[in-house]
Amino acid sequence: METPLWIRWLKVWGYGGAIIAGGCLLFKYTTPTDEEIINSLSPELRMQYEREKSLRQAEQQELMKIVKQTALSDDPIWKTGSIQSPWETSESPQAKNRQQFEKLKADQVQKEELKRINEELAKIRQESTDQTQKIMDHSNKSWWKFW
Repeated sequence: METPLWIRWLKVWGYGGAIIAGGCLLFKYTTPTDEEIINSLSPELRMQYEREKSLRQAEQQELMKIVKQTALSDDPIWKTGSIQSPWETSESPQAKNRQQFEKLKADQVQKEELKRINEELAKIRQESTDQTQKIMDHSNKSWWKFW
């Protein structure tokens, strides 16, 4: 005999509710709080987090000022505020300065990397020369003599 339709729907709702409630409880009791995450960091990272905390707060306050200014305006959101749109073709001087800085930094990193590679190459060449000299000195001995 087949079970009535309302009993099957009751089971569906019961199992679905149990799965959702279980997921919510797991999320609530297994997700660490912000304090637990900060306390689990290494001392160096914790100090860096504390140093940069005021910077992040100031950044958020500045962003909220821009949002409030944008909310008061009747213009569309892409025309208001001091944040530059990424789709605009005109570049600001700050963007050019940033690009120049990034290029200089990349050049500096590349030069340091080339210097390190040249030093490693010189070291390998010296080791190869020493090894070759050692083999040549060893090969000068006569191999058919036992004494």
